Amino acid sequence: MLIDNILASAITYNGNDVKRINHLLKVFSFAHHIGIMEKCDMKIQTIVDISALLHDIGIHEAERKHNSSAGNWQEIEGPPVAQELLKNFALDTAVKDRILFLIGHHHHYGDIDGIDFQILVEADFLVNIFEDKIDDHSIRNIREKIFKTKNGIRLLEQLYS
Repeated sequence: MLIDNILASAITYNGNDVKRINHLLKVFSFAHHIGIMEKCDMKIQTIVDISALLHDIGIHEAERKHNSSAGNWQEIEGPPVAQELLKNFALDTAVKDRILFLIGHHHHYGDIDGIDFQILVEADFLVNIFEDKIDDHSIRNIREKIFKTKNGIRLLEQLYS
């Protein structure tokens, strides 16, 4: 129920921006699946699910304030938007803080410090490879440098081999 209500809030926030809504749904689906397959506990799975739904929530503010949807602006603008959205939900402070951290760092691939962060990054790449039409050579580099989970690697190979 919590995840469904946050999803509804994220969709409402994005208005008629179907491209961004589709992106968050795809990232959420992959992240949720990887988390389940990697046997994440309930707390980590909740963090994975919510951070996947909200990982790009700052994109509209980034475009409004900076005329850019670049990742660095999303990371700056995302946490305050997410914090405002999440205030309507009963979440443990540590869980909420971790979600906000992941939203604010999900393009910092050298800073991955946990399975929740790893899964979010892998799920986002699984979607971005398709959406951005990333070439085979770059996909191989992404696999070598970024992907670590057994199930993220499995999905990457199934989708892009």
